[in-house]
Amino acid sequence: MRPALDIESIKTFWHEQAEKLSWSKKWDNTLEWNPPFAKWFAGGELNASYNCLDVHLQGPRKDKVAILWEDELGNTQQVTYQQLFAMTNQYASVLQNLGITKGDIVMIYLPMTPQAAAMMLACARIGATHSVVFSGFSSQSLQDRIADTQAKVVITADAGLRRGNKIWLKKIVDDAVAQSPSVKHVLVIKRFDDAIDMVAGRDTFLHDELLKAKDFVEPVPVESTHPLFILYTSGTTGKPKGLMHSTGGYLTYARSTFLWAFAPDEASVYWCTA
Repeated sequence: MRPALDIESIKTFWHEQAEKLSWSKKWDNTLEWNPPFAKWFAGGELNASYNCLDVHLQGPRKDKVAILWEDELGNTQQVTYQQLFAMTNQYASVLQNLGITKGDIVMIYLPMTPQAAAMMLACARIGATHSVVFSGFSSQSLQDRIADTQAKVVITADAGLRRGNKIWLKKIVDDAVAQSPSVKHVLVIKRFDDAIDMVAGRDTFLHDELLKAKDFVEPVPVESTHPLFILYTSGTTGKPKGLMHSTGGYLTYARSTFLWAFAPDEASVYWCTA
């Protein structure tokens, strides 16, 4: 039987893993453990967007494909790290122009597109917390999550495709936001030619906002324990509960476990069915 690791061994191990990330400020304590509460790398500061994008731009990896995307109609798109960096910065500027700052909650209700990934990174870049809601969920499910988080902005598309059918996401958002006083803006990605209803003073198209966006936004350092995103449970055993993932601990664990499980090299392509 393998002997149990003592707490100091665990702290030393994760200290070494965390050092492989880029931190703007080193942490004071690897683990503050007051059962059942744990704080990882307290006192440290970093930015998730910087660790996902900026660190790759100084060498040949900047021209490597970061996202390979194909929709159900067979349309494809390849996005390099440099291109994803540019998208993320512009989207971050759009969010800032809508008044989003560090600590605000942004709800993302989008199809599975490269823009969705860039929006998540854009939130992280300015220190905002994002919460992704599956674009197949109802307006009531979206409304419940908005009420729980007090989100200020909802990012959506005019429609999405599912099994050949258009799902009118903007209409679902309209129904949810009608009962959500915390939402000040609805940002819409136009994907199809169909006309949709837009509420003056609240709704705006992404392509219009991009005309006013900056090309670079300085990444905002956040505390290691700062909420990176909120992900809700399925609700199969009761009301869905929002699980908060903090920045430093999540990045350390996600980076380490991905490398251990898949051992990627520069020629690797990773595909996840989920």
